Amino acid sequence: MTFLSQTVARTKQAATLAMSQKARELAAQGRDVIALSAGEPDFDTPDNIKQAAWEAMQQGRTKYTPVSGIPELRQAIVDKFRTENGLLYTPSQTIVCNGGKQVIANAMIATLDPGDEVVIPAPYWVSYPETVAMCQGQPVFVPTMAETGFKMTPEALDAAITPRTKWLIMNSPSNPSGAAYTEAELKDLAEVLRHHPHVWIFADDIYEHLVYGDFRFTTMAQVAPELMDRTLTTNGVSKAYAMTGWRIGYGAGPEMLIRAMDKIQGQMTSGACSIAQWAAREALSGPQDFIATSRAVFEQRRDLVVSMLNQAKGLECHTPEGAFYVYPSMARLIGKKAPSGRRIETDEDFVLELLQAEAVALVHGTAFGLGPNFRISYAAATDKLEESCLRIQRFCGNLTD
Repeated sequence: MTFLSQTVARTKQAATLAMSQKARELAAQGRDVIALSAGEPDFDTPDNIKQAAWEAMQQGRTKYTPVSGIPELRQAIVDKFRTENGLLYTPSQTIVCNGGKQVIANAMIATLDPGDEVVIPAPYWVSYPETVAMCQGQPVFVPTMAETGFKMTPEALDAAITPRTKWLIMNSPSNPSGAAYTEAELKDLAEVLRHHPHVWIFADDIYEHLVYGDFRFTTMAQVAPELMDRTLTTNGVSKAYAMTGWRIGYGAGPEMLIRAMDKIQGQMTSGACSIAQWAAREALSGPQDFIATSRAVFEQRRDLVVSMLNQAKGLECHTPEGAFYVYPSMARLIGKKAPSGRRIETDEDFVLELLQAEAVALVHGTAFGLGPNFRISYAAATDKLEESCLRIQRFCGNLTD
């Protein structure tokens, strides 16, 4: 009899966290490691947000909160969706969670029965399929291509839907590819979903504010209001406000679903940290200047990284619309020999050999469901990005036949 559950056995360790740990271990040996494996802004949380947290502590707001969040934050979420996205929710249609991951987990636990299917475009964030599998659901992957900007086509979506499909998970802009769907592209996908009324939409908008150039962000419930009654629109303060450690995510959707998610969360963690909730309220309601400033820096970094990677021998890097990731292909390097003498047969071989040879930590694309690619997070200081790209260029140049 095995002590650990089958859930543990079928759950994979997050590749992003595993690579970050490898980078820490190499750094502990004295190597000058540049870790570009984690999706975490290098900026500090804005001072007004930290001040709001301090004031909350001074005012004794350190007790348990309602499971779904303090009323003030839930109202701020309602206001944010109305002013920024044109979506009309009530506070009872919102929920505050311990990070974006808990929004996903709450929704999946509340709705999935064994064998239910969830359509997930690939490449995908590593936690989507694992969360579905932990709930005994079945992930159904829809591969995308660089030629289509790593975006799912309406035809591919339609082909993936079956009578057992419960959810479609949409992440735009995307982790790991940075791909973002235009309003027209979302409308085309919505047209497919109109013909499948049993399919719900999970819109993960965590990178909403990180879009570049003339790109205009829109979300599914915004472009297809008739789907709003089966859409869970989710977001958080981690990426746009550099608040990853504060652990506040939130969602809005039909009250029936929100009540079910509240029930699940009440038995698992109860409410999110009270102090972090007051900080998040300030993030959503206070000055928004930080977003434009950081977005301009991220756009400059994106352009730098894309340019330098496309100068590396054997790499091809698509220019993404948003987030802070690029997802280059290293297909032309398959079969090459690394300086260690090892033959590179997979994208995982590539990132492991790069880590040993040049002390740059990346994440291989097959961990995100689509290779041979790798993900670089450019949420790091510009000088480190430039140095890491020079090291990648050198590594690629040193590969032999």
